[in-house]
Amino acid sequence: MDETRLLADFCARARWDDLPAEVQRRAKICVLDFIANVYGSLQLREVRAIADYVRSLGGAPTAAVLGCGYGTAPPLAAFVNGTLAESIEGQDGLRYGGNHPVSAVMPAALATAESEGSDGRKFLEAMVAGYEVANRTAAAVHPSHTLSGFLPTGTCGTFGAAAAAAKLMGLDGEGILNALGIAGYLAPLSMAETLMGGFTAKVVQGGQAASAGITAAALARAGVTGAPYILEGSQLQGGFTQITLRGEANLEKIGEGLGEHFSILDMYLKPYSACRHTHGALQALLEMLAERRLQPGEVEKVEVYTYGIAVVAVGKGLGENESFVSAQFSIPYVVAAAMLDGELSPRQLTAERRADPALRELMSRVEVKLDEDLQRLYPEKTASRVELQIAGGERLVRQVEIPKGDPRDPMEEENVRAKLRSFAGERDAGKLDDLADIVLHLEKVGDLARLAEMV
Repeated sequence: MDETRLLADFCARARWDDLPAEVQRRAKICVLDFIANVYGSLQLREVRAIADYVRSLGGAPTAAVLGCGYGTAPPLAAFVNGTLAESIEGQDGLRYGGNHPVSAVMPAALATAESEGSDGRKFLEAMVAGYEVANRTAAAVHPSHTLSGFLPTGTCGTFGAAAAAAKLMGLDGEGILNALGIAGYLAPLSMAETLMGGFTAKVVQGGQAASAGITAAALARAGVTGAPYILEGSQLQGGFTQITLRGEANLEKIGEGLGEHFSILDMYLKPYSACRHTHGALQALLEMLAERRLQPGEVEKVEVYTYGIAVVAVGKGLGENESFVSAQFSIPYVVAAAMLDGELSPRQLTAERRADPALRELMSRVEVKLDEDLQRLYPEKTASRVELQIAGGERLVRQVEIPKGDPRDPMEEENVRAKLRSFAGERDAGKLDDLADIVLHLEKVGDLARLAEMV
């Protein structure tokens, strides 16, 4: 019991100087990865339309909408920035929580740090604390929460966003506890049906969580109270972990190693702008193409063998509600696009790219199949095997068991710098390098507004 209070007290005590050096290093890499995804998302017309809508609402320009040239009130800025973190499906993630904390926590922390005049050290401190809250909450309900129809990036992310914002607002343990209680009351439902149907509303879940988190923290600062047992619940059976999953929560995950092991070290980063379940196949294919450049006409069939949840979640085509979301969650699409273009980035998600007849035809030659041996490796390994049937009878095979970006094969600084340059479109490479240098020394930045202006 008292899991909510345990997290609130941890957040109140957390200090940048007390964090292990590797936690500090990974936190800054996650910030740089977040900016890469913001730039990538702005390549999508639908996402720019969301940013334009929020611009029309006005609001005191105390927090920047990244890459869009305007500022607004912190909850609105966080809404857009969370949407930008989420939209291209290139965000960081926690495998054993099924969530993407960056989409909620980072925008909430950034907008609050700007409006409060916080420095880089306080921002990073709050961000790491927010990741712990979001990730540990998600781990406590994984996988039953998702199987019950929810997306934890929005639901669990709201708690992390509230914790980060409350810490930056200077709230003590009791204040953060109230913020978490209010966050549970404001959290979005984030229904998985939206994602699985390919509906583009999916991309706002992180933004809504970030916005709700800031609102929860501000209300707590104003004296509004929230249930101090919002996560574990009471005898009324109305707590977050009691009403959002079919089955029992693993509440011990919330306090397990708290303050000793930091979940930011368990995060994977994504080299490709697609669901993580597609990455084994993408990596295998691109490795083969790096060794031998094939013309699409030479490939008679592409067979992708993978584990069960990947077959269910991403083994399908583009579906009736075709969109960039359904493309991100389709092995046939991303494999065909990568074979034609030699990459899988935001450029492969646009409506114009999806309409290419050659890409559509190549998709028809991609088959996704369950492999029992790979299923036995899951969830320890998210393995996929790609087999290319070449004209003339030749067969090329490549299997990837641990896709790049996993903590066991992490994306390091140079990898994320490369992702930033790739996803940034036509932006000046020299300025991108300067931006990366500032992010990787963010604890020395005196005012977060400087970072926001550069993005």
